[in-house]
Formats: sequence, structure tokens, C-alpha cells
Amino acid sequence: MKIPEIVAPAGDYQKLEYAYKYGADACYAGMSAFSLRSKTTKFEMEDVLKGRALAKKLGKKFFMTVNIYPRSNKIPAFLKHLKWLRDEVKPDALIAADAGVISMIKEVWPEARIHLSVQANNVNWKSVEFWHKQGVKRVILSRELSLEEIKEIREKVPTVELEVFVHGAICMAYSGRCLLSNYMAHRDPNQGSCVQSCRFKYKLLEEAPDGPKVDLLNKNIVLEEEMRPGQYMPISEDSHGTYLMNPRDLCLLPYLKDLAEAGVHSIKIEGRSKTVYYVACVCRMYRKALDDLLAGRDFDESLMEEAYKIASRGYTPGFLFGDLGKYSMRYEKSSPIDSAKFIGILGCEVKSGEYMVDVRNRVGVGSEIEVVMPDEVCKAKIKALKDLKGAELDSVHGGAGDRVFVIGKKGLSGGLVREVVGHRS
Repeated sequence: MKIPEIVAPAGDYQKLEYAYKYGADACYAGMSAFSLRSKTTKFEMEDVLKGRALAKKLGKKFFMTVNIYPRSNKIPAFLKHLKWLRDEVKPDALIAADAGVISMIKEVWPEARIHLSVQANNVNWKSVEFWHKQGVKRVILSRELSLEEIKEIREKVPTVELEVFVHGAICMAYSGRCLLSNYMAHRDPNQGSCVQSCRFKYKLLEEAPDGPKVDLLNKNIVLEEEMRPGQYMPISEDSHGTYLMNPRDLCLLPYLKDLAEAGVHSIKIEGRSKTVYYVACVCRMYRKALDDLLAGRDFDESLMEEAYKIASRGYTPGFLFGDLGKYSMRYEKSSPIDSAKFIGILGCEVKSGEYMVDVRNRVGVGSEIEVVMPDEVCKAKIKALKDLKGAELDSVHGGAGDRVFVIGKKGLSGGLVREVVGHRS
């Protein structure tokens, strides 16, 4: 049994640094015009080159995403981008989905290692076999697959590397080929511009035969599909609205042994748009779980407590063991669930036990905090807060900029500060 590598998201250079530092074996990044995070990625050309250099220095891998489905008018720009990747960046692999894009990669850069994106919707072994024959070295499988289906693909195509998503947000279309955002906001998800229309709040209305629509708030509404008489699917709405298309987040943390035994080569974390706190903490959890697996230790259940200290919409194992059933959607709210809030990153130690912090959320003097380091979580208390002139403060607020945190413990620079607040919904 080989231990899978961890492939982590890098939405900017800082997230790349923390992903590697907290346990990732590889990171994937992309430029806004050619990857599926065109509105949120912060990687510019100089950041890509810097990120590639960091990966080489650390002996880690660096992948570039070029997984859009481009319209014809983007092809000249894409070819120019591809030549730049070939000549200047030289990433360890290119992640692509579109057949035309893959053909251009093979023409311009025949030696490039190609990974097939989840956007290509690979759900059967014949499809995986086809792409492998086209020179694809790794296939990132669709999220719809069960463990048994993954095993079958490994058995039928033993020479291809398989990658599986294990953590993060799930598109309500699962493999991501959704057109809802395009229809409602004229922003195409397959060009990297999704506005996540599925997460919006909707109201249930009944079309009256000859009158205005009727609000169905607090009424018992159910759906019945004609081929399944007597099997009702309730639709609920409260004063906040309803969230019919709001999937829970994927979390396969307890099932890494199953994936390793199924022959999965790498596990992938979603989240280039998430915070540096999310990226670091998720990498740390999966690193610990894999290291325990390698050492023959049982799964550490406390890792799931860690998972709930990171914002999510609640967790689901996805389709790994069959139909999602009632655990597929979170109908109550779209806001995140978490039992801790990210306060900031401990910067330089200005004095012994005193650190500069760029504040992300409100916190006050006396607050019990945790400092998340790559190998430990250190509990501490904020003894004092100061502004940059040394004046003491009772509390600080997100967006306030740099403030000095007096913690009293040394050697924690670079650690991620969070305040445990109990479950929020």
C-alpha cells in the first residue's frame, strides 16, 4: 500500500507557502484567464515564478491549472501562455480538461506532463483508458464515484495515476459543469467566472391559476416523482428562505486507508478561494492522518474536531460509499459552520512573547486562543493588545491592520491564531 501524496490549493503565494509548510506534497495554482478561479486567484506572472522556485527549493511539486473550456477567441492568448509556461515556469504538470487544450499542449510542449482535470467528468474506466492512451499521466476522477468504482478503474487501467478529491466545497453539479451561473448572472462557470448561484437564498412560490404567485412560507410542500408514487421529497422554507442547492462540504479524512488500498496515487484538497488558515489547517490534518497511516496507527478521531474548527457547510463523505441521501444538502443556511474563528497570523516577534499580527477577526484581551503550528497546537491567552505606537487596547477588529499581540510564549512566529468559540451556524 503506497501512501497518497497531498495536492493542495494555492490561490496566492502566501497560501502556497503555508500549504507546503503544513504538509502538502504538491500545490496547484493558476493564472486568472486560464483556470477556473478567474475572479479570485491572485497569482500574477512573478508570483508563479516565485512559487515554482519555492517548490524546487523544498523538493515539492508545482502544478499549473489550464482547465477552462476556452472559446475560440481565447486560443491565441492560450498558446502564448502555454509557451511561457514551457520556457519560463516549467511546472511539474499541467492540469487540463478540454480536448483542444490538451492537443495544443501536445503540439507546443510534447514533453509536458498532463493531468486530466475533474472538469473532464471521468466516471468510467474506458474514459480513463482513452485519455491515458492520449498521453495523460494522471486522471483526477469525478466526485460522483464510489470506492468500488475507483477500485475497478485501478484494476482495469493499472498504469495510470488516479487522483481523488477528499476535502472542500462541492459544486451542486458535482463534477462542475454547471450552467446556472451563466443563465442567471451571465458569468460562465466553465470560463472560471461562477458566482455560485446555487448558494443564493430562494423563496418557494406557487403559481396561482389566475392571480399572483402565493408565498409558501411555513406550508408543507412536497415533491412526488411520477414513477415513485408515495415517495415524497419535502421542500422546506423558513423566514430566512430555503437553500435547495447548497451541498455540504466533502470530507474523507477518516477514509484515507480505503483510498490508499484502492490504489489512489494522490488526494486533492479544494479551496483556492479559501483563506490561508483553511489551506494550512486542512493540509495539517491530512498530513497527520497519512503519517499515522504510514506508521500503522489507527485514525485519530480528534482530527474531526479539528475539521470543525474550519469553516464548512457541514461534512459529507460524498458518494464514496454510495448515495448521499439526506446528507447531501444543507437546507437550513448557506453560512459556514465552525467552532473557531481565524484571528490572524503571528508575524515577527517584536519582543519576547510579543508578535505583530494583521488582524482578520475581532478578539479581546483575556481571550483564550490556539496557535496552530505545523506539528502542534499551542494553547495560550492574549495578555495584552497594543497599537503600533504602544498604546494598550481592550480589543481589536478585523481589518484594523497590524496590531501587537502579547501572548507571553516565545517561538511562535508564523503560527495561525484562532479563538475557539463553540459551534456557530
